[in-house]
Amino acid sequence: MQFGKKRKLSPRYIGPYKIIRRVGQVAYELELPQELSSVHPVFRVSMLRKCISDPCRITPTEDVQVTGDLTYEEVPIAILDRQVYRLSNKEEAFVKVLWKNQQIEEVTWEAEEAMKLKYPHLFQIDEKDENA
Repeated sequence: MQFGKKRKLSPRYIGPYKIIRRVGQVAYELELPQELSSVHPVFRVSMLRKCISDPCRITPTEDVQVTGDLTYEEVPIAILDRQVYRLSNKEEAFVKVLWKNQQIEEVTWEAEEAMKLKYPHLFQIDEKDENA
């Protein structure tokens, strides 16, 4: 199970959780909280990450509203930057998006058109500034 957006270069982690026992050579059983009772508690070592005791890196499970199908929606907080890339014979605009429950290092570049359709409220401030 993957918590969050499926991004090749932006893995998401929640926790930390206590390891109960080792299961086989490459898997561990974790002590998960009650709100994650529908998630199987055994994880392969490649899905785990060593806990670094930095409180700002911990994402509390209360902040992640997991739905019945074990997914959650990430909500954008702000547009940090905008760039236009030339692709073949056309230009496409991308925006740098800061997501809720993510660190500043985990921002993503998204297509501006798709973001405007799905989250138009993020662009209303920019349009007011351009008209002024």
